[in-house]
Amino acid sequence: QVQLVESGGGLVQAGGSLRLSCAASGRTYSSYRMGWFRQAPGKEREFVAAISWSGGRIDYADSVKGRFTISRNNAKNTVSLQMNSLKLEDTAVYYCAADVSSWDFWGQGTQVTVSA
Repeated sequence: QVQLVESGGGLVQAGGSLRLSCAASGRTYSSYRMGWFRQAPGKEREFVAAISWSGGRIDYADSVKGRFTISRNNAKNTVSLQMNSLKLEDTAVYYCAADVSSWDFWGQGTQVTVSA
């Protein structure tokens, strides 16, 4: 089992920045890929970013490339998402996830609201 707890969400104006963090515990942290997903009201959950256990492979959704940066600290069992130049359409609940088998562990989510 893997337990994931997100933090860092909040309200920010368009063009601003937020940093999300996810603390992992349970099964050996460094052995699997970690990622962030989001779900906006009335929409399906979508992929945002993912990082391999070594950090050598990073993937981003086209909608956040150049604005968001994912990183991880295996010593602290954390993964972070730095979000810059936020847009109204980035408003969503953001979820941290662990790809142990097939994105099978999820956090409870943290709300990010971008205002005009």
